[in-house]
Order: sequence, then structure tokens, then C-alpha cells
Amino acid sequence: MTRKTKNIKQLRIDAAEIFHAGLKAVDPGIAVKRYCRLDGSHLFIGDKSYDLSRFNHLFVIGAGKASAPMANSMEDLLGERIAKGIINVKYGHTAKLTRIKLVEAGHPIPDKNGEEGSRAILNLAKEAQKDDLVLCLMSGGGSALLPLPAQGLTLKDKQETIKVLLACGATIHEINAIRKHTSAVKGGQIARAVHPATLISLILSDVVGDNLDVIASGPTVPDSSSFSDCMEIFRRYSIIKKLPASVVRHIKAGISGKVSETSKKGDPAFLRTRNQIIGSNFEAIIAAKQKAEGLGYTTLVLSSMIEGETKDVAHVHGAIAREILKTDNPIPPPACILSGGETTVTITGKGLGGRSQEFSLAMAIDIAGNESIVALSAGTDGTDGPTEAAGAVADTDTFKRAVSMGLDPRQFLVNNDSYHFFDQLGDLFITGPTNTNVMDMRIILVI
Repeated sequence: MTRKTKNIKQLRIDAAEIFHAGLKAVDPGIAVKRYCRLDGSHLFIGDKSYDLSRFNHLFVIGAGKASAPMANSMEDLLGERIAKGIINVKYGHTAKLTRIKLVEAGHPIPDKNGEEGSRAILNLAKEAQKDDLVLCLMSGGGSALLPLPAQGLTLKDKQETIKVLLACGATIHEINAIRKHTSAVKGGQIARAVHPATLISLILSDVVGDNLDVIASGPTVPDSSSFSDCMEIFRRYSIIKKLPASVVRHIKAGISGKVSETSKKGDPAFLRTRNQIIGSNFEAIIAAKQKAEGLGYTTLVLSSMIEGETKDVAHVHGAIAREILKTDNPIPPPACILSGGETTVTITGKGLGGRSQEFSLAMAIDIAGNESIVALSAGTDGTDGPTEAAGAVADTDTFKRAVSMGLDPRQFLVNNDSYHFFDQLGDLFITGPTNTNVMDMRIILVI
């Protein structure tokens, strides 16, 4: 394929196809069946086997945007062997289940449904005895969907805290450290409740680096963070006075030893616990790369671990695209640059949007006036920020089109109003709930 055999319209089509190829690779139901199989009474998970005839009861618990299709696959696999089950999912991210109860709840701001479902999950975990097996299905979104407050705190405290953390630009690692230390279930506390039963967690990763104790705030994993870390995060972002006083008092009580720490490495609760990642952003990126190469693009994967302020990350991607046009470096056109991860948006305006839409808006400004470049950034869960869009598409004509419509792209960026910008242009990327979640994918095509 020569560099000018495709126009902007075709690049947009290609970008969408590449995104969906990556999405398909991390279908959670397929991932469960890829890692799990049943042979007689033996359940194989990865390279390990569990003789189900040796367990009295088999329970299924879990939470996350992808937990419904994961549970559906488990029901297909295990059927009536499942004695009881309950999972919390985001509203609309559902599946038809018969053995496992499904509770729809709020995300990213937790709600009463999530609290009640979390209490039921914790109670089922405590019901497990030594000769029982508990399968835990966790994915991104599990933190907000398991909002059972620690003793002395309320759901409102947690709601107000997460709003402050989302607005200040804290990373998911930092946010989840706070979540763990204000929770009755996160930070290994589900494992503590299940003990001494056998616990196996199947996990779809939505965090940079696939840190097990960060995904869904690690309810079945030893916690590496501390109350002191939480206070340092409060100070780093100067948010102590913005947080509920009860939350600050709780963290201080933990630092002084008046409140028990989360479960740490060496806790007996983890002796019979196994955590297995079954899908990640990197797997999605590699599948997207294969699709892009099949469409004739020279492809470069930057990283699946990109973090940082969204506008800054967009500027770097824009610079690489312009370099390709000017010098054929780091790869020659027709080129596809892929990246994944989870950036942050420090909110200073009063608009509406999410990190993927803001990335595409910043890219539109950065690549304006150049030759043929298309940028698609979208969340693999189908939701970007508090909107129904997964992300947005921008190209080298987006800035010019916007100005002709009386829209100032820079002002929309300052106001964090990427949603209304792309909505007026007709360039929102809408997939609906995908029932998976492995962070964001960014696709930059250059010809």
C-alpha cells in the first residue's frame, strides 16, 4: 500500500476496525473459557487442576464492568455445581444468569445498590468453610462497585471522597489506595473473609502494569499501600480540606494504629488464595497491531503503560505523527501508532467529557494543518468519563471544520468540554457497554 491510497474517511474506518479487533481479544467470556476448562470433576485453571469432588460447596462472587460475561461463562462451564453466587456490575453491563445473582450498581460514583450488593458478597464470602471453593471474578470498575464503607464511615463519605479524587487528577493507583483504606472489603479483606476456604480470583486487568493489588482495589490480594501513603496523597494534591472530615479522621486513626491495616503479604488468608490475570491492555494492543498490519500499516506499539496528564500525552503522540510525516521516523507511512494505559484529566473547567475525548480534542489542535492523520482514543469499557461515548475521533481537518462552525477548540479544551465539542461535530465514538474493561486504546494513523 502506498502512502496516499487511502483518504481521511478510510483512515477513520480503519481506526475503528483496529479498535474493535483489540476489543475482541479481551472479551471476558472468551478469556474465562481460554483459561478454564472442566474434565470430569477436575476444574483446570491455567496449569493447575482442582478436584471439585473434594469441595463441599462452590461459590461465585465478584464485581466489575466485565464480571457479568465472566459469570455467564462460569455458569456455562460449571452449571449446577455452583451452589450460590453474587456479583456487582455497572448499570447496563449485564448478562442473563441463572445460578449467580446479579446486582446493578453505580460507577464511578458508588451508590446504595453497590453497598448492599457488597455486603451480600462479603456475607457469602464469610459463609465459605474450609472444604469449600470460592471463585472470585474481578475486573475494572470493581473498586466503585464494591463500596462497603469501613466501620465509622458512610456511603456518602465514600461518594464525596471519590468525587474529590477524580477531580484533582490523582492516578488510579492513588485513588485505589484511598479506596482500600476506607473499605470493609478491599485491600485483601475478601480473602480474609473467605479464609480458610480455597479462593481463586480470575482477573481482567484495567490498571497500568497489571498490579494485582490495584485492580478493583485488590479485594483478594495483599495490599502494598498504607494509611500513611493515603495521607501523603491527600497532601500531594492539597485536598485535605476538601475531603469529608470523617475520612481524614479515619486515615489518621489508621496511622496511629487505632484502626487495623488492610491485609498484607504473609497474612494466613493468602495461603489458599490464587490470583490469575486472564486479560490485559497489552493483549488488546497486540491484537490491534495484528489488525493494523493486516490492513497494510507499518505499526509501532509505544506502550500499554502510558500515564500522565491527558493533554501532555496527546502532545507527544501528535509530535510522533508529525515526525512520521516529515522524516519517516520512527516508522514510515502508512503508519499506525498504538498505545494503551490510563491518563488523567485535571479538571479546571465546567464542561463534560472524559480522558479519551480530551485526548482526541488535544490531538485535533496539535495536528491541525498537517497532512492526513487520524486519531482515535476510546475506553475499552465503552464509557469515557460520565458520558455515553467511548471516546472520539479527530483528524487533521477537525480544527478547521470546528472553526467553520463557530467552535473554538482551544476554549473547549480549557473548559474540559470535549464531549460537547465532538458531539457538535458528529465525531463521538459510541460503542455502548462492551462488557469488558482493560483501560484505553489510542490509534494514530498517518499516511
